Amino acid sequence: MSWLFGYSSPPKPPADMPPPSEDNTPQNLTKAEKKAMEAYRFDSSALERAAQAARELERSRHSKDALELSKLQESTRQQEQLAKIKEYEAAIEQAKVEQKRIDHEERRKTLQEETKQHQVRAQYQDQLSKKRYEEQLAQQQRSQEEILKKQEESVAKQEALRRATIEHEMELREKNKLKAIEAEARARAKADRENRDITLEQIRLKAAENRTTILESIQTAGSVIGTGVSALLTDWQRTATAVGGLSLLALGVYSARGATSVAARFIESRIGKPTLVRETSRLSLLDAARHPIRTAAAAVAKFRAPADALAGVVLAPSLERRLRDVAIAAKNTRRNRGLYTNLLMYGPPGTGKTLFSKKLAKHSGMEYAIMTGGDVAPMGKDAVAAIHKVFDWANTSRKGVLLFIDEADAFLRKRSTEALSEELRAALNAFLYRTSAQSGRVMLVLASNTPHHLDSAVHDRIDALLEFPLPTLEERQRLLRLYFDAYILQPAADKQSRLSVDRFEYGELCDEVASLTGGLSGRALSKLGVAWQAAAYASEDGRLTRRMCLDICHGAVLQYRQKMEWLSAEEKSRSMLPYLRDLPPFDPAETEAPETSETLKAKVPEAKKVDLEK
Repeated sequence: MSWLFGYSSPPKPPADMPPPSEDNTPQNLTKAEKKAMEAYRFDSSALERAAQAARELERSRHSKDALELSKLQESTRQQEQLAKIKEYEAAIEQAKVEQKRIDHEERRKTLQEETKQHQVRAQYQDQLSKKRYEEQLAQQQRSQEEILKKQEESVAKQEALRRATIEHEMELREKNKLKAIEAEARARAKADRENRDITLEQIRLKAAENRTTILESIQTAGSVIGTGVSALLTDWQRTATAVGGLSLLALGVYSARGATSVAARFIESRIGKPTLVRETSRLSLLDAARHPIRTAAAAVAKFRAPADALAGVVLAPSLERRLRDVAIAAKNTRRNRGLYTNLLMYGPPGTGKTLFSKKLAKHSGMEYAIMTGGDVAPMGKDAVAAIHKVFDWANTSRKGVLLFIDEADAFLRKRSTEALSEELRAALNAFLYRTSAQSGRVMLVLASNTPHHLDSAVHDRIDALLEFPLPTLEERQRLLRLYFDAYILQPAADKQSRLSVDRFEYGELCDEVASLTGGLSGRALSKLGVAWQAAAYASEDGRLTRRMCLDICHGAVLQYRQKMEWLSAEEKSRSMLPYLRDLPPFDPAETEAPETSETLKAKVPEAKKVDLEK
């Protein structure tokens, strides 16, 4: 029975049973009929074996186990069959999904190909349309060119016809005019020939009339003049009257000319100012008419005389003491109507000479007038008259005038060694003539960078010499604090101003900048303050930082050193300009990269620093 469940091979059939043979089938059947018979053929041996196995199974004690085992095997086969069915269904679904993906891919490729074909077709159609449009344009252009060519030819033909017509008309007109002129000339010649006797007679009559008229005029004038002269010579009273009238007429003409010149000088001295005077505090009617507000402010400021003549002026202590004594002496001289002393201020440019002159005039209650020596030479022959006008104008002041002449060496040079023109020599002589004696109305203040070039006679007119040297370290510190307050702190305190200052020690910054700016004048330090203000205004937030101040200071020092390098050997000599300081050699490469204050200090030797502070 075990063979039924697959444990052993099936039993062999009995030996006496003949094996099934296909010979029992009829031979005359067709192939289809044979297949049908084979389909319905029944083999009973299998049933017999199954029945025998069932009987043996019933008799066996393991029948129930075998049955259960068979059931389990059957259920296992069913589950396996179900699993295979599920796998088959999953495979079918996967195949469907794959088929759909393939279909979508094929459809996408088809769409891409169709899109590509559409694009190619559109490009081709676009090219065709462009080509057609270009051909149309070319055709239109050719047709327009042909039309224009025909029009030009037509216009040229018309112009040629018109020109030919005009030329023909002008030719005919010229011929007609020539014929008319010829006919008129012939007629006039014929008439002249016919009227020759009448014309000659008319000429004779006119000449006789002119001769008679001239003779009668001469006779009449001679009789009148003779009668007048005889009457004048016979009547002495009329003769005296005529002579007196002519004398009074000449006297009136010359008196009017003199009075006009005197009045003009008076008006010029009272209303205007001389040509050489560049700036003055003296009020005039002409300036008041032009600038009434400024004139009123100046008039009010005159009543506020400063208590100190050196207010806002930073100089060396010894020089300040001397200048304060000069200011007090000038003030007392004006009050007591004494004679003023003449001053000569010399030193490098920008050290406060002009500023102190203005302060001195205001402190002493005088009026000041500023002129420059460079304006004298271009005036030529008029320079002498201009100098006399300046002194005449200054002598008309009741308060006294402080006459400040800047760059005095421009026209007051030595006559013995310098090559002076005749005009400058005459101007120098006029100046020496007007300053030959002390004046109680004019205080003369000369300023020069080269005082040894002045004429010896000019030195003789000077009562006191004042040297304005370059500021030392202490004075530079005071100046920088003054300018930092004026240009930075005061505008920053104004709420309407855009300027603001970063937080740092202002005093330390001024001291550091002062140590770096040896050799710079007060004007250069003032420009440094202006540059700080401009840098703050130029920044995005309007804020001034310590770094910006030091960078600008570095640039100013380099520029000063470059200017010193540009000076000639004569200007650098101590005999020429003793106030020039020796500086380190200038390197143009230093201007390419900014330096810090430490590196700039390191480049200045200690010996040079000490010399600068002296």
